[in-house]
Amino acid sequence: MAANKILIVEDEPDIAELISYNLIREGFDAAIVSDGEQALSRIRRENFDLVVLDLMLPGIQGTDLCRILRNNPKTKALPIIMLTAKTEEIDRIIGLELGADDYITKPFSTRELAARIKALLRRAGEPGRKDNIMRFGDLIVDFSAYTVSKRGTMLDLSATEFRLLAYLLENKGRVFTRDQLLNAVWKNEGYVEPRTVDVHIRRLRAQIEDDPAHPVYIKTRRGIGYCANAEL
Repeated sequence: MAANKILIVEDEPDIAELISYNLIREGFDAAIVSDGEQALSRIRRENFDLVVLDLMLPGIQGTDLCRILRNNPKTKALPIIMLTAKTEEIDRIIGLELGADDYITKPFSTRELAARIKALLRRAGEPGRKDNIMRFGDLIVDFSAYTVSKRGTMLDLSATEFRLLAYLLENKGRVFTRDQLLNAVWKNEGYVEPRTVDVHIRRLRAQIEDDPAHPVYIKTRRGIGYCANAEL
C-alpha cells in the first residue's frame, strides 16, 4: 500500500526539514516547497493527500493559497492543516473560515502534528463521506465549509462549537474526558476551566438536538465524559 503523500509548504528550512523528517519516520511520503507559487505548481502536477500550510509565506500568502485550493473543484476537498506562529483567536478563525481543516501554532510537537494528520486522513477516507461532507443522523456536516445543517436549516455554530463537534465526529463512539477535549479543542488558549467543556456541550446540544435534555447526537458517559453517538 502506497504511503500517503504530504506537501509541506513552509519557508523556514529548519522547520520544513524537521516536519519532513518526522513525517517520513511515521511512514508518510513528504515533499517540501517554500512558497505558494511552488505549492500550486506541485499540486497541479501531482496528487497529494494532505497539505501542511504555513500562514506567512513569500509571494502567495497561506490564506490566499487556501482560498485558491478551496475554490478549485479538483482540490476543494484536499485536507489542509494551517501552520503559523500567530496565536490570536482571530487568526485561527480566519484560517478555519477559509477552509483549513485544522490549525496548529508554532512551536508545536511533531508527534501532535503527525497525529492530527492521521486523524484528518482517516476522516477524509471514512465511509459515507463525500467531498469532505458527513451525514450524522439528520445533520449534514461540511468539514471544508465549516457548516452544519439540520433538515435543510443551517445552524449558527461558533468556531469552537464546530471544532468540538468535528473532533467528536472524527472519533465517533470514543468517550473523551473534559481534559482530553480541552487539550484537543482549546489547545492553544492557555488555561481554560474544565467546566468550559460542559458549557460548550450544552450550547452545541441546544442547536443540534431535538430535545437537549435527552440528547441523541452527543452522549454523556457519567463519571467519564462525552462521545458522539456511534449508532448514527
